[in-house]
Amino acid sequence: MKLTAVIFGVAAIAIAGLAGAASAKPALKDVAAVREGIIATGMAYEITQKCSSISPRYFRAIGYLNTLKSHATSLGYTDSEIDAYTDDKTEENRLKGIARSRLADLGAVEGDAASFCTVGRAEIAKNSVIGQLMR
Repeated sequence: MKLTAVIFGVAAIAIAGLAGAASAKPALKDVAAVREGIIATGMAYEITQKCSSISPRYFRAIGYLNTLKSHATSLGYTDSEIDAYTDDKTEENRLKGIARSRLADLGAVEGDAASFCTVGRAEIAKNSVIGQLMR
């Protein structure tokens, strides 16, 4: 009878371990909605820094970033986990690189403000997430 109790105990531990593994959260950098939102925000910021005729929509951007944080929270991430992700300089540099690469793919050329304006106006016209963060 003791052997049966041990077997059931081991089975319960194994099942609990599997349930924990199945519900484990991915790294926040692997949550596409959050990552892509941050990249879009970075692209809008970069455009507004390079093109003087396009302005950032600060309140909309803050609201959008708060929406991303709320989404992460709804997925079970704690404020500490979110802060650790947003404070990670290596990840910040990686996302900046992606944002700049995507801008280049859209036609923005470093040192050519007009190219950033062209990309920015196109994003505003498309009403993309990037475009919604600018005016």
